[in-house]
Amino acid sequence: MSRQKKPVIFSTHPLHERAAALLDGHGKLVVATAIDAVTLADEARDADIVIVRANLPPVLFERSKKLRAAIRHGAGLDMIPMEAATRAGVLVANVPGANARTVAEHVIWTSMALLRKFRQVDRDLRKIGWLAGREHAASGGDLSGRTIGIIGFGAVGRHVADIAAKGFGLDVIVNSRAPRDLPDHVRFASVDELVEASDIVVLCCPLTLETTGLIGRERIARMKQGGLLINVSRGPVVEDAALIEALSEGHIGGAALDVFATQPLPPDHPYLGFDNVIVTPHMAGITEESMMRMGVGAAEETIRVLSGELPANLRNPEVVEHYRSRFPA
Repeated sequence: MSRQKKPVIFSTHPLHERAAALLDGHGKLVVATAIDAVTLADEARDADIVIVRANLPPVLFERSKKLRAAIRHGAGLDMIPMEAATRAGVLVANVPGANARTVAEHVIWTSMALLRKFRQVDRDLRKIGWLAGREHAASGGDLSGRTIGIIGFGAVGRHVADIAAKGFGLDVIVNSRAPRDLPDHVRFASVDELVEASDIVVLCCPLTLETTGLIGRERIARMKQGGLLINVSRGPVVEDAALIEALSEGHIGGAALDVFATQPLPPDHPYLGFDNVIVTPHMAGITEESMMRMGVGAAEETIRVLSGELPANLRNPEVVEHYRSRFPA
């Protein structure tokens, strides 16, 4: 096959070297020069596969006539307009669970950092001195013995529950759309019951119409005085104005936020002004190891599709008939 006729594998971001090596010989890997909608739609025109780490515009699926599949580099599908993909006869796949443990470790790390007042300790130690930093320790708290409430009990939620219960002795409450096959070390509760009973509320749920605004003023008011909120879900699950108000009034003890309604977070955003808020740039699931696992998983799905197979983790099975009419097996 000539170089020009090789399938084009278009990735919104660079891939881990193992993933790129895996794709070598299966197609020409092209990385987007920018991730804005116009650039992605333009540069993906000749793509056979798109590997996704940025929001794809629906128009991309109208313009990319050769496109076989959009493969999410990770689990969440909110970056892919599913209706547009399905309407165009394009397969959608993801790599579920590849970074679930990584995100769960981030939850535990930020919970402990909030409880032990790490930001305040680090700031005063560096700016004022040893004793000023140490002074915060007496008002810190242990993680063990507290109650953690997990909203969303998929791969991330299950890992959080396992680490919390088995590693730190926390009481674990969960809420899930499908409360079946729950392990013995967790108990189910409604969202309202969970926020009322938990010292730490962790959001691991997908972004849907049902979960948009799930944690608003009323539910934040139900949280325990001094409780913590950890969001590794998606920004719109939390009503920002309500959380900012609760932080300003001292109703809750702090928050760790990895995701936001607007990303990147504006440099003058109120969240950045709170000592008891840990802000991270949507990196809870990113480590060298997790990038390798997600990249290799996306590469393996790419190879399956280019070989004429369906993805192992196909997320729009209703598209198969249309897809087969475009690309007969």
